[in-house]
Amino acid sequence: MTSVLQTFTNVRRHEAVPTFVAGLFFFCVLTALMVVRPAREALGMQRGIDAIRWLFVATLVTTLVVNPVFGLLVSRFRRMAFISTTYLFFAFGLLAFYTVLVLAPKHIGETTGQVFYVWFSVFNLFATMLFWAVMTDRFSMEQSERLFGAISLGGTLGAMFGPWVASVLARPFGTPILLLVAAGFLVLAVGAAWWLAALQTHNGGSAADTAASPAHETPEHAVIGGSAWEGIGAVFRSPYLLGISAYVLIVAVMATILYFTRLQMVAALGLDMDTRTATFARIDLYTQVATFVLQALVTGHLMKRLGVPITLALLPITMMLGFIGLAMLGSLAALIALDAAFKAVQRGVMRPARETLFTTTARADRYKAKAFIDTFVYRGGDAIGAQTEGFLGRLGMGLAGLAWFAVPLAILWMVLGLWLGYAQRRQVAIGLKP
Repeated sequence: MTSVLQTFTNVRRHEAVPTFVAGLFFFCVLTALMVVRPAREALGMQRGIDAIRWLFVATLVTTLVVNPVFGLLVSRFRRMAFISTTYLFFAFGLLAFYTVLVLAPKHIGETTGQVFYVWFSVFNLFATMLFWAVMTDRFSMEQSERLFGAISLGGTLGAMFGPWVASVLARPFGTPILLLVAAGFLVLAVGAAWWLAALQTHNGGSAADTAASPAHETPEHAVIGGSAWEGIGAVFRSPYLLGISAYVLIVAVMATILYFTRLQMVAALGLDMDTRTATFARIDLYTQVATFVLQALVTGHLMKRLGVPITLALLPITMMLGFIGLAMLGSLAALIALDAAFKAVQRGVMRPARETLFTTTARADRYKAKAFIDTFVYRGGDAIGAQTEGFLGRLGMGLAGLAWFAVPLAILWMVLGLWLGYAQRRQVAIGLKP
């Protein structure tokens, strides 16, 4: 068994249990997200696709408001306290929406659907951001290059399991039951986080982290401190963090353009809410298969043998080729293929590689700066991508117009990914934090 683990996932014997628990943690988080996401799409489309573009702007503003609140939690409480508080807060939010949907269905309308859309979008970003922040705090840079692909397998299984559950439950029991299921998995995620903390598998932190905490304190017992706005300032002071921000911004722009293209094609089918929910769930399920294969057999070896710079460049290359193919074929099948390839490379290859970039930053930056980048900056890219797609559509440029916009942006994106990977190598080589 040890030989099999090392051959296919680069997991060593003493890392097997922490890696499994981290994967279980991610499984619970992604199941909670993916079981509800089809409901978000169905509810959000009640006022049409143009309204969703402005919901992205509302989400952007909301993330800016929530960031200092999260920063305050990080500054004042021990790590497991603010991790548990964040996940349980979203679990109670899901229960609140479930209660309204079940007990007062007549009051559910377009406004409620829009509120849920924005709330879920914030939930989606913070849940995944916090998980990866914990991972970068638990594993060293060397471990992250080997293990993050294997850990991501748990998330992919959750991303496959969630849509399957949604597709099975949406029609016979209705959309509200999905919120109750998601809340339960968030509680399980908190349990997995505590289990991982009990294993004491952390990377030891940077010299600054070690100096800031007493010798007897583990990361769980040490309070990070600082101000609620510290993460935002750190991003603008560091070229390295600004580079990560730019990379994330382009990821979001590309993902959003692809997302609205998918919405346009599904909206043309003219389905009711529950059927739309089941349709989105099936599409999500199909796109996870390639992701699983990449994470199981490829990712760990890619980062180990090709390095983080090349790995970060693979998603831009995939998008360049995909948009060219979509412009040439223009079919729903081509779109699903591009969507599957994008998500597979994004989640199976790019995301684990991108998260390794934070393993060499200070502990405060892994939570505060990362929260700002993965929520506000990402949603900023969403807003830009949504308005860009709408603008190109109003010009009547179609899929060819999207390709003309996406291909040059992907080239810039690729160059940025290469720079980030080599910048991390240079900083580690000279013993400095990026």
